[in-house]
Amino acid sequence: MRLTRPMLALTGAAAALALAGCGTGGDAKAAAVPSAATGSLEHLAAEVKCTPNIQIDADELRQAVCKKAANSPGKFILATFATDRGQREWINGAKDYGGHYLVGRKWVAVGETTKTVTTLRATLGGDIEEGTDHSAHTG
Repeated sequence: MRLTRPMLALTGAAAALALAGCGTGGDAKAAAVPSAATGSLEHLAAEVKCTPNIQIDADELRQAVCKKAANSPGKFILATFATDRGQREWINGAKDYGGHYLVGRKWVAVGETTKTVTTLRATLGGDIEEGTDHSAHTG
């Protein structure tokens, strides 16, 4: 039987999937992250014991500043979106300005530090994304 490139790629992909299942049982930190929270801006703020200061209240985007939350080491911005596409467009544009982002389904928390979003993640779940680092461009 002659192996062709597509067959080799398929074999390699199958081997990678098989090997991914092997291991020590996963990372303990990953297991500690809850499923991403859902709900309104007020509901998400209540989850982290923050009283949101609403800055934008539009149909497609609601945004608030939270200055103090339970166990949060700094202030953060909490935003909710009407659509997944609107959320992704907002994140893609915002990441050009740097920052630390905790991303859930139709919501984002933007922290001053990585520690802020890591702490929020323990309650809200979600994925951490980092904005562009411009520190090398300062003169």
